[in-house]
Amino acid sequence: MKTILFCQNPYAFGILEPIMNVLKQKGHPYVWFLGKKIKNFPFQEEVFTRSIGDLISFNADAIYTPGNEVPYYLRGLKVQVFHGLAGEKKSHFRIRHYFDLYLTQGPFFTNKFKQLKKKYKNFEVIETGWPKLDVFGHAKNLYLQEKKELLKKYNAKRIVLYAPTFSPSLTSAPYLINEIKELAKNKDYLIIFKFHDLMSENLIETYSNLSAESENMIFETERNIIKYLLLSDIMISDTSSVVYEFLLLDKPVITFKNNSKIILWDDSKKYNDLSSKVKSNLEDDNYKEQRKLIFESYHPYNDGKSALRMVSEVENYIEKHGVPEKRKLSLFRKYKINKIFG
Repeated sequence: MKTILFCQNPYAFGILEPIMNVLKQKGHPYVWFLGKKIKNFPFQEEVFTRSIGDLISFNADAIYTPGNEVPYYLRGLKVQVFHGLAGEKKSHFRIRHYFDLYLTQGPFFTNKFKQLKKKYKNFEVIETGWPKLDVFGHAKNLYLQEKKELLKKYNAKRIVLYAPTFSPSLTSAPYLINEIKELAKNKDYLIIFKFHDLMSENLIETYSNLSAESENMIFETERNIIKYLLLSDIMISDTSSVVYEFLLLDKPVITFKNNSKIILWDDSKKYNDLSSKVKSNLEDDNYKEQRKLIFESYHPYNDGKSALRMVSEVENYIEKHGVPEKRKLSLFRKYKINKIFG
C-alpha cells in the first residue's frame, strides 16, 4: 500500500510520525509531502518532496492528512486524521468534501461525523483514536529522569506549562504577561513557554525576552509539544486543543476565556488570579472527577495503538472498495485546491 504523509504545517509531524512507524513495520512504501509553510523537516533520512508532480508520479493508494485540504486529483484514498481535539471549534466539523474517510478520535467526534455522513453520503467514518497520543499508552514515563534533572537544575518543585493558542481572537498571551511575571516570583515553579508554530512573531519575541529576565522561565522552540505535556505538572492555556491532550494525562489545567460549551476544568473569564489558581489546582485538584468524562468522550484509547488501527482500517477499506483515482468536487472546491497547490 503506497502512502503519502501529507503535511501543510509543522504540527503534522507529531501526528503522522506514529503512522510512519506502523507503515515501516508493515513494509508499506511511503513519502512525506511538505507544504510551503514547512521550513525544516525533522526526519532527514526519510523520503520527502515538496512537488505535487512527484506525488502524481508516486501514484499512491492512501493519503493521510491532518490538515484541511488535499488535492482532489491525486490518486489515493484521502484520509482525514485531524490536527487536534478542539471540538468546540466549528471548523473541526466543517465538511469540505476533500476526504473519503474520516478516522475519528473518540465517541464525541464519531457521533457528530456520522450525523454529517447521513447528510452528505460521500464519505465514511471509523473511530480509531488519535496517533499523536499513542505515546501516552507506551511511553508515559519517558521523560521522568529529564524532569528530575530539570527540577534539580532550577531548584524548583513543579513544572508549569504555558501553551496558549495562536488565534488572535482566542489567545490569552497578550493579557497574561503581568500574571506570568507574578507567578514567576514563586521560585518553586519552573515555567515553560511552548507556543504554537503560527503564533504572532511579536508575542513570541515578547515571551522569549520575558524568559530571559528570570532564571525559572524557559521559552521552548522544539516543535513537538508532547514532551512538555509529559514533563509538566499543570498547564495554563485558553481555547486550544492541547487542553484536551493534557487532560488525558489526568493532570490539572487552567484556561482563560475558553469557549467550549462543556468545561470540565478550571476556567476564568478574567485575566487575573493566576498565581492563586496554580496553587489551588496543584494542591487540591478539584476537577479530577470531571476529567473522567474527557477520557470517555474525547479519547478512550490508552493502548498506544491508534496509528496501527488507522493503517489497518485504511487497508481494509481499500481491500473492500478499491483505490479512488480522484475525488469528485464542485467547481468552487476545485478552484480553491488548484489555487493552493496548482
